[in-house]
Amino acid sequence: MDQLLFEQLLSFFKALADENRLKLIGMLAEKECSVEELATRLKIREPTVSHHLARLRELDLVTMRKEGNTHLYHLQATSLHKLSKDVLSLESIAAPDPEPNEDLWERKVLKDYLQEGRLSQIPASRKKREVILRWLVNQLEWEKRYPEKEINAFLLQFHWDSATLRREFIMTQLMMRENNVYWRI
Repeated sequence: MDQLLFEQLLSFFKALADENRLKLIGMLAEKECSVEELATRLKIREPTVSHHLARLRELDLVTMRKEGNTHLYHLQATSLHKLSKDVLSLESIAAPDPEPNEDLWERKVLKDYLQEGRLSQIPASRKKREVILRWLVNQLEWEKRYPEKEINAFLLQFHWDSATLRREFIMTQLMMRENNVYWRI
C-alpha cells in the first residue's frame, strides 16, 4: 500500500472513529439535511455539527450546497464507495507491505509467491515454504482453537491445497493439532 493511500485511509478511519460523525453519515445517507436539522436530530449544538461536517468535507465524504441562506449537506456516496474499495481490496489486506526491518529475501519470497492475496503455488524449497507458512499463520489469532473445517476455510482463501498447508503447519511446529482442532504455538 503506498504512503498516500495509507494516509488517506488513516484520515478516513480517524474521522469515522467519532460516534456523532458516524450518525451524521447515516442521516445524510437517508436525505439532504441542514446543520440545524442535524443538530436537532443528534441533540448536539450546531457549532459541533459544523465542526463534524467540516471534517467529513475534508475527506470529500460530504458536500454542501446553498439554498437561499440555508446550507444543505449530503453524503458523497462515490467517495465513500471509492474509499471502501481501497480498504477492502484483497491485495492491500492479504499482502500488506512488509515491516521495514523484515529481511529483504523474505519480502521477495512473499512478492514472488503471493499474487492478488493468493498463493500462486506452494514453494518446493523448505526455506521459502517456511516464509509463506509464517506469513499465513501470523494471520491467525493466538490462543484461539480452530476446528479443522475452519482452518480449511481459512487456507482455501489462499490456496486450493489446504491439506498440505495444514500438514506443513504441524511439521514446522507453527501449529499443534489434537482431535481435529488446531492452534498456534
